[in-house]
Amino acid sequence: MNNNDLLRLGVPAGDAMKLAYAHMRRLFAQGVDRAQVEAEIFAVVADPPAFFSDEVRAPLARAIYRPPFTPRAELAPWRQWGEGLEAEAVKQMANACALPVAVAGALMPDAHVGYGLPIGGVLATDNAVIPYAVGVDIACRMKLTVYDRKANTLAGQRDRLANILESETRFGMGCSFKQRREHEVMDDDWTVSPVTERLRDKAWSQLGTSGSGNHFVEFGAFVVTDSDATSLAQAGYSLPPGEYLALLSHSGSRGTGAQVCDVYSKRAMARHEHLPKELKHLAWLSLDDADGQEYWGAMNLMGRYAAANHALIHRHIARKLGADAILDIENHHNFAWKETHEVRGETREVIVHRKGATPAGAGVLGIIPGSMASPGFVVRGKGSPESLHSASHGAGRVMSRTKAMQSFTWSAVKKQLAAAGVELLSAGLDESPGVYKDIATVMAAQTDLVETLGRFDPKLVKMCPAGDRAED
Repeated sequence: MNNNDLLRLGVPAGDAMKLAYAHMRRLFAQGVDRAQVEAEIFAVVADPPAFFSDEVRAPLARAIYRPPFTPRAELAPWRQWGEGLEAEAVKQMANACALPVAVAGALMPDAHVGYGLPIGGVLATDNAVIPYAVGVDIACRMKLTVYDRKANTLAGQRDRLANILESETRFGMGCSFKQRREHEVMDDDWTVSPVTERLRDKAWSQLGTSGSGNHFVEFGAFVVTDSDATSLAQAGYSLPPGEYLALLSHSGSRGTGAQVCDVYSKRAMARHEHLPKELKHLAWLSLDDADGQEYWGAMNLMGRYAAANHALIHRHIARKLGADAILDIENHHNFAWKETHEVRGETREVIVHRKGATPAGAGVLGIIPGSMASPGFVVRGKGSPESLHSASHGAGRVMSRTKAMQSFTWSAVKKQLAAAGVELLSAGLDESPGVYKDIATVMAAQTDLVETLGRFDPKLVKMCPAGDRAED
């Protein structure tokens, strides 16, 4: 078989042709006859996404696939971490790399289908921001506080700790505290966008709350090994080996952030009506335009607002607990940053969208959670250029909320939690541990992206009670 034979089968010239040759030689070496080789290559050409989860055929399938919108000669370069990812999520990543503003991309090992860009997708663009590549829950983030208390406090004061979580957190759409909480973020300029100006009072009413979906606040044990202690010391933190009481929270910018996404994504879609229906959530705003500048200002304000929500949760809980923090770490994982990266030999400023991805520049600390029954990890980034200095943002879902409700029962979940030593104060069945990938597998797939500096084991978990629509 030669070039003409492969072209006749539909293999395009370039990288796809090289990969097809390699695959063809591999098959011939295995004793596969020509007819079968032709049939296999034609099958990949006919439906590339069907082979995105096939470890052997995925590189060829990805090279052959062309999104329905391809205004460029070739896709922006991108790489995938982890095996067996959802074919549709891989397809969404390729679609994003077909945009004329795309510069480079990366797909994390916790990836699953999202709107436009997949969850776990990282996309660098040229002077453009994509509201849905940031996400509906702008600046959804993690915050970990480790206290000057041993983890055995959890066993001796479980009821007291549960009461603190119940009194100092609020979950659910529209939730608020009877007495508004105070933070200097409300003194920021909320006129950066008509949306934030209009919703400032609503945002203030929800200040310090957590929302619904996969958002949580939980007490647990932060475990530091000898090697972790050494790594933490290198990062500027002095924690002797041991197990400490810690608090971990996960939430974002609440209803105001969702409205910012809604308004500016619609404006982006109106500017790019030529995009096919399946790509409409990849519509972008130029940062040279007023809408792009408004969104950028609003997004950054929502970043500060989300950080304030976490700060208040941790501040009020520490006050009730009567403990001092000896370690504080936090990071966004639904956001866009102006960063400098080298792409195809050229160093340039780009807009890096991390939709469900943790910043992992060299030496940068972050938090990657598991599930309510599995550990999370404090990590230090290795600054991988190919991942655009990113890592996963968690374990990643393996099923929809609807399927989760059909697949699990509370009796089985409670047995699983009891076996893990976890007490659940509230949550929906659609956040059961079984809806998530194995966090150990996810972490093993990204050892070139991050190193772990400590482990957080959940013990007392509070999430939004069942019934509310998910905000994540």
